[in-house]
Amino acid sequence: MKYFDCHSHWATDKGYLFRTDAERQQQNKIWKTKFELFTEDSQAEYFRKNKVKTILDISWIKELNLEQMKEYHDYVFDVQSQHRDVMFGQWLQFNPKTHGKEAVKEFQRCIEKNVGFVGLCVNGQVTGLPANEPEWEPFYKASIDANSPVMILTGLTGIGQGLPGGKGIVLDDGHPKYIDRVAAKFPKLRILAARPAWPWQDDMLAILLHKPNVSYELHGWGPKQFTPTLKKEIGKRMQDRVMFGCDFPVLRYEKVIEDWMSEGYSEEVVTKVLFQNAENYFNN
Repeated sequence: MKYFDCHSHWATDKGYLFRTDAERQQQNKIWKTKFELFTEDSQAEYFRKNKVKTILDISWIKELNLEQMKEYHDYVFDVQSQHRDVMFGQWLQFNPKTHGKEAVKEFQRCIEKNVGFVGLCVNGQVTGLPANEPEWEPFYKASIDANSPVMILTGLTGIGQGLPGGKGIVLDDGHPKYIDRVAAKFPKLRILAARPAWPWQDDMLAILLHKPNVSYELHGWGPKQFTPTLKKEIGKRMQDRVMFGCDFPVLRYEKVIEDWMSEGYSEEVVTKVLFQNAENYFNN
């Protein structure tokens, strides 16, 4: 079986999402996986070994200035161009507070490279700027023009978890109510809500039922940890709207896929969630 991973991270020295020793130590505490660096080629080979094509997120670089970010963007697209069979695309994160309107031009520059999918990923918690704030709107308009889905992160984040003050992150900045407001204001915007939205999981499911321009991707958690309501909806009303995300390297395909297979979903549902839904969505 083939798999389409809608969200994972870079595991290379240049791209690894955790940059400090303290953050890397937390990886084992929160996700129960060890910190391990891959080369660019061994990372791609790991994807091939697991029959995965993925969309990666070099999320941490939003902390840099825009000129520094450009170097990393060129890096990820250069590596992607060498491994197009397993690297479908990239999610790009920005911080409108510090990058301003010039960031929209950089987003468009990356799209124009034409070496695979490019999409905006909105992290309201880390930026302190919930998804419905007006600073994001130029990005949404650019995404509509490019027919590119926007990922909006929601629910509990592992970033800052267990660190003093949660690293300053306010969890409510990732409440799904902000996804609802964006979806209502921009009905032509294709929104991919990301992560199980706990502790607001029922709110997220209600938004999915109400807003047809919102779909759902479930990286960061193993399926055994999903709420009973979410598990039930995946097998029924949400089976065509839910997509697989792993969150490599903090979670690994071997364990996450095995857990999906053991949850009792029909073969049809598993095939949709782990591959076909995303294949249809991103090639629309």
